Amino acid sequence: MYGKAPMKLFSCRASRQLSVKIAEQLGMELGKSSVTRFADGEFQPSFDESVRGDMVFIVQSTNPPAENLLELLLMIDAAKRASAYKVIAVIPYYGYARQDRKDRPRVSIGSKLTADLLSAAGVDRIITMDLHADQIQGFFNVPVDHLYSSALFAPYISNLNLDNLTISAPDMGGSKRANAYSRHLQSEMVLCYKLRKKPNVIEEMSIIGEVEGRNVVIVDDMVDTAGTLVLAAEMMKERGAKSIRAFATHPILSGNAVERINKSSIEELVVTDSIPISVHSEKIKVLSIAEIFASTIQAVNTNSSISINFVF
Repeated sequence: MYGKAPMKLFSCRASRQLSVKIAEQLGMELGKSSVTRFADGEFQPSFDESVRGDMVFIVQSTNPPAENLLELLLMIDAAKRASAYKVIAVIPYYGYARQDRKDRPRVSIGSKLTADLLSAAGVDRIITMDLHADQIQGFFNVPVDHLYSSALFAPYISNLNLDNLTISAPDMGGSKRANAYSRHLQSEMVLCYKLRKKPNVIEEMSIIGEVEGRNVVIVDDMVDTAGTLVLAAEMMKERGAKSIRAFATHPILSGNAVERINKSSIEELVVTDSIPISVHSEKIKVLSIAEIFASTIQAVNTNSSISINFVF
């Protein structure tokens, strides 16, 4: 019966650090698995213990390189072929989520293709956090538990005790998220409107709202090159913002993103460990999502409600 099968937690290589923390929160050890690599670069992951009849949770963020996604797919396939009862993919950062629609002719919808690949591999459920677009949940034909970093970020912002608090979104796509924070924290809200020449290249940006003398908190689902974030921060500083902080769930931090942040007017960038960070900066603080995911995994295993993990 669902929820009665033994639970086992495994990790792919890209999310090993987070998986260890989740296992500690659950009071259990990570399952044993390994990866065999061939001379030409091909690899084959395998389970080094029986998973027959088990509820198998596999943790892996699917950020680039694409090998991370492929490893997760192969692990799911291996679990199904080893007669696991259920296979649940725990994907803290769901990669390719920015490709959620045809925004110009002759392009793929990568997030839908990724969802189809996971389904074809045999996944029974998805647990993820802060999808780039909420509608991606509808790309799956299996249940999706969509968690939000607001459970960590909102209390952190509250504890800062900032006067004249203003919540901001770095673009119009984040307006819904910013509005939710603004209502919960009972603060003002401003928006940034940007036009792009191409991905990661901004042509024009303007700020809608008043920031003079206010402590601004920018909230977003990810920080990649940090170009949008830094540009928004500089414009707000020029308009008289008292302080600027940023909160982003997924720290992709491509190229010289960290250097940009260090040189910017941003006082603090708070992120989660959905993607492992190898760089160090006094401005970047990492909050762990291990407890939230552990609680959700336990709830899924016992067929319990996960609504306790939602702040708003």
